Amino acid sequence: MIIFELGCAKGHRFEGWFASTEDFDRQVETDLVRCPICDDAKVARVPSARVRGAAKKRAVKPSASPEAAPAAAEATDALAGLPPELLRKLREVMRNTENVGRRFPEEARKIHYDEAPARPIRGQASYEEARSLEDEGIEFASLPPFLTRDFH
Repeated sequence: MIIFELGCAKGHRFEGWFASTEDFDRQVETDLVRCPICDDAKVARVPSARVRGAAKKRAVKPSASPEAAPAAAEATDALAGLPPELLRKLREVMRNTENVGRRFPEEARKIHYDEAPARPIRGQASYEEARSLEDEGIEFASLPPFLTRDFH
């Protein structure tokens, strides 16, 4: 495994693990490597300040503890520039919504026009669909990718 320090066009820095340099190049060419903060596909390797000495290698066991996932998410949260407590609360709100996926415009209309029970939903809508919902007076908010992406 090779660990590369990466950066997106918007200046966010993160690391990626790859089987080889060729594997990294292939994934970048097919837009599989994306910024975990803004979802930008314009990702490149950046200089790293990490220097490893000739110290003995230690075997590190992967942690299966429930604390490991939140710690990884908090590391990414710090990159987002938002306080960890705020992001925890936002993610809690996200967990308490129903993901209706591409049916979002249809479900939002049903709720707005009392054709379906009122409930918190989230999903995807094209730019045109979002404009149409706004024109109908249906309130919604766009969410940044780092809130909606699973980190496990």
